[in-house]
Amino acid sequence: MTTILHNATLATMTEGYGLVEGGAVVIEGERILWAGPEGAMPATPGERLDLGGRLVTPGLIDCHTHLVFAGDRAREFEMRLNGATYEEVARAGGGILSTVRATREASEEALLAAALPRVDAMLAEGVAVIEVKSGYGLDIATELRMLRAARRIAEQRRVRIVTSFLGAHALPPEYAGRHDDYITEVALPALRAAHAEGLVDAVDGFCEGIAFSPAQIARVFAEARVLGLPVKLHAEQLSNLHGAALAARHGALSADHLEYLDEAGVRAMAEAGTVAVILPGAFYTLRETQPPPIALLRRHGVPMAVATDCNPGSSPMTSLTLAMNMACTLFRMTPEEALAGATRHAAKALGLADCGRIAPGFRADLAVWDAAHPAELAYRIGATPLHARFFGGRRDA
Repeated sequence: MTTILHNATLATMTEGYGLVEGGAVVIEGERILWAGPEGAMPATPGERLDLGGRLVTPGLIDCHTHLVFAGDRAREFEMRLNGATYEEVARAGGGILSTVRATREASEEALLAAALPRVDAMLAEGVAVIEVKSGYGLDIATELRMLRAARRIAEQRRVRIVTSFLGAHALPPEYAGRHDDYITEVALPALRAAHAEGLVDAVDGFCEGIAFSPAQIARVFAEARVLGLPVKLHAEQLSNLHGAALAARHGALSADHLEYLDEAGVRAMAEAGTVAVILPGAFYTLRETQPPPIALLRRHGVPMAVATDCNPGSSPMTSLTLAMNMACTLFRMTPEEALAGATRHAAKALGLADCGRIAPGFRADLAVWDAAHPAELAYRIGATPLHARFFGGRRDA
């Protein structure tokens, strides 16, 4: 089946915005057959849809989320605002381990059911691809259950799911003070089991003083290499342990957060082609004061992606367009950089070569907006002007 979208402004995102006024897109099956100025469109029979001059972008890509989990941490949020310290919150049962407890107690069906409303909110903002991490089980059975639930999202919704194994996320209480034992006895066996079951697209870790050391992360990355899986890393969020440089040495797809990244780390990422994933939601929620070094990343030509970091504790956000706005207002990224960060650079951060642009041969995952210019997507706050969403060439009902 051939569908022709015409009378549109295209932000092809092939380079910069890649704006095409008076543009058209020819869709054949799930792929884009042609895109460009309507006057240059080859004669093609098919169903024609007049978009009334609306803006068309690639479907958005949320390349960093933790959206499969159980429970919530709203009470913890309230406690912090009332002056409770991190230690007081933890003693009251809060923090990441409260999510671990709830997630361990949840069935696969319950995890899937809890995730779907968050997915629906993302789809309503033109998202076509979502990365989903494990990391709230911290035991073999629950890590696998989280990944199975994540895979099943694509059976329930018209969306592409990319999964990341994040067994090295935090240390569960039963392994207190035994980080290396946890890596040996839980993280690595869980990774092997998840890979054997076909549940993993990439391997992630959290390299911080409150999580795992560079040497411990290197053990996880070495296993990923044996299994033929790409890696990525939560790095330099709270301190500089040189995790980004470690990730770059392992050819990582991305290093994420990066508030404390130094120039040596930026250079390493540039040389390795590692994408910087910018996560303003956690910066905002945690009321951090040191932003990531956007100017350094820009100067060294490091591609910058933008994502929600959707999670129950530090970024309970499902709006990728809000993350784009925050990247601009908090970190001084430009609207063009923010949209590239939610399309072509986000695709690169996931190792995907068939999405994130409007170009022949790419998937026909498209978002049609009630907007005249792509800067509006980062400019608006809390108002998503989505008119229609196409996934695999087919419009949502």
